[in-house]
Amino acid sequence: MGGREFRWGERTFVMGIVNVTPDSFSGDGLGDNTDAAVRQGIKMREDGADIIDIGGESTRPDFAEVPADEEMRRVVPVIARLRHELDIPISIDTYKAEVAKAAIESGATLVNDVHGFLHEPEIAGVAANADVPAIAMYNHRGRKFRDTIGNVVEGLLESLDVARGQGLPKGQIIVDPGFNFGWKDDQALEMIRRLGELRVLGRPILIGTSRKSTIGNVLGGLPVEDRLEGTAATIAIAIANGADMVRVHDVKQMARVARMADAVVRPDGRPSGRDRNSEAAAP
Repeated sequence: MGGREFRWGERTFVMGIVNVTPDSFSGDGLGDNTDAAVRQGIKMREDGADIIDIGGESTRPDFAEVPADEEMRRVVPVIARLRHELDIPISIDTYKAEVAKAAIESGATLVNDVHGFLHEPEIAGVAANADVPAIAMYNHRGRKFRDTIGNVVEGLLESLDVARGQGLPKGQIIVDPGFNFGWKDDQALEMIRRLGELRVLGRPILIGTSRKSTIGNVLGGLPVEDRLEGTAATIAIAIANGADMVRVHDVKQMARVARMADAVVRPDGRPSGRDRNSEAAAP
C-alpha cells in the first residue's frame, strides 16, 4: 500500500481516523478545516499510525447521506496535501465509487468501504483499475440476525464475490466485521471473543472499536470522551484474537497498546502459530 510493505501477522498495524465532517459520533469531526485535518494526520503519523483514514461522511446511526460532490469537496484537499506530508498510505473512507476515484487520483492508496462493495459495486472496480487494495466491512444494519460470526462470514463472502466480479482480487482485500454497525452490545462483544474465526476467509482482519457506543454502555453510560480505557481493552483483546489492524482515534495510546499486545502474542516478531496455521488452512 502506497509503496510500503505490510507483512500481515508479524505485528498489528494502526490506522488513524481523520474525520472531515461536522457530525462525527466521536466528537472529533473537523468540518471544513483542511488545515486542522492535515495537522491531525501529521500528528497521528508522529504518534505511530501506519495508515491515515480520511472520511467525509459520518456513518453514525441515522446519519444523513452526503452528496458525492460535497464529500469530495471535503476530502480531496486534505488527501492532496497529506500525500506530500506523509510517508505512509492514505485511505479514503467512502462507499461511493465517484469519491473513491477522486480520492485515489488525489493520492489515496487504499479504499475503505463500510458497505463492503454492496452499496455501489463499482467501487471495487475503481480499486481494481487503480491497483490499490480495499477494505470490505460487513454492515449488519437492516439485516436479520442469526449468528454473529456466521452473519459476518456470510456477508463478507458476498463482498468478496462482488469484488471478484469487478476484477478486484481477493488478495487485495482486507476484511472488517463492522463492530457496532447494527449489532446489540452482547453481539458486538461476542464478535471480539470470536474474531479469530474470521481466519476462515484467509484475509487480514481490521477492527474498529474506538470510542464506540458498546464501550460507553458497558462502562455505565460513559460519554465518548471517557472511553479511552474501554477502547484499549477491546483493542488488546482483539489483537490477541487475531486482529491485524486496528482503526482508532487515539493513535498514541492505542499504538502503545498494540505494541504491548504484540509483545505477548508475537514475542519473536513473527506470525504466531495461530496465524501460520490458519493461513495455511485458509481456502
